Amino acid sequence: MDKEIKYDIVVAQDGSGRFTTISEALDSVNVFNQKRVYIFVKKGVYKEKPVVKSYQTNVALIGEDRDSTIITYDIGAGTLRPDGKKTGTFGTPTFTVLADDFRAENITFENSTGRGNGQAVALDVAGDRAVFVNCRMLGWQDTLLAGKGRQYYKNCYIDGHVDYIFGGATAVFDECTIVNKDRGYITAASTPKDQKYGYVFLNCDIKGETDDDSVYLGRPWRHYAHTAFINCKLGAHIKAEGWHNWKDESREATSRYAEYNSTGPGAAPDKRVGWSKQLTDEEAAEYTVENIFDGWIPE
Repeated sequence: MDKEIKYDIVVAQDGSGRFTTISEALDSVNVFNQKRVYIFVKKGVYKEKPVVKSYQTNVALIGEDRDSTIITYDIGAGTLRPDGKKTGTFGTPTFTVLADDFRAENITFENSTGRGNGQAVALDVAGDRAVFVNCRMLGWQDTLLAGKGRQYYKNCYIDGHVDYIFGGATAVFDECTIVNKDRGYITAASTPKDQKYGYVFLNCDIKGETDDDSVYLGRPWRHYAHTAFINCKLGAHIKAEGWHNWKDESREATSRYAEYNSTGPGAAPDKRVGWSKQLTDEEAAEYTVENIFDGWIPE
């Protein structure tokens, strides 16, 4: 965002802003905003679970510095609730976006639960036309729930271990860095049958902090999962077969998995599973942001 911004709300833990927590700032936002509401978040570690409610449209959350403006929490699916029952995956998100036209820049979203406590979502996005620029999503299992709507991630860093980008959204990851912290699976798409695009990675750097030949590009959480890697650099941690069927051969017939012009030691087009696809030049040319988002062009 290059233009000069006049912030409507400032959040600062030292009391120099209007609020000291992000949740308080969001609670003050009006409903169904026609104009963008800009919230500036000063450096700090904000341990809270903010929610952008469905009627809080057109909110922009801008951090002072990506690596030192951190929203974090530590609930996993196995964490017990006050009633003694387990929290479950969908109770774990650190930050939740339910509204349309949300934007975030220079923010770290983290679920610090780590290994051994099941799924632990750092960021849950269910609004349409969501944009994340220069953000980090840090977690272990199920880091980013890109659940539904159209979502655009530009120059973001996302890490995890198993299924750490999952859900049914149409999401573009543009020039992002995707890092496996251990052996596992990057994506677990649940793309609806009648939705043309699911997860599309454009010009991304797919890295691993784990063993060679130990990570799958994805597995289908549901039938008709769609995931494509276009012009991406794949590390040696990517398995030669590329894709996993979630131990269900019937998903091989419905999954829509594709690559184009993969490079790096993890690129092995001739060794990929037979039910995935290597796109032709003509097919790959259809993967523009405008086409994927059906006319919406993120700013």
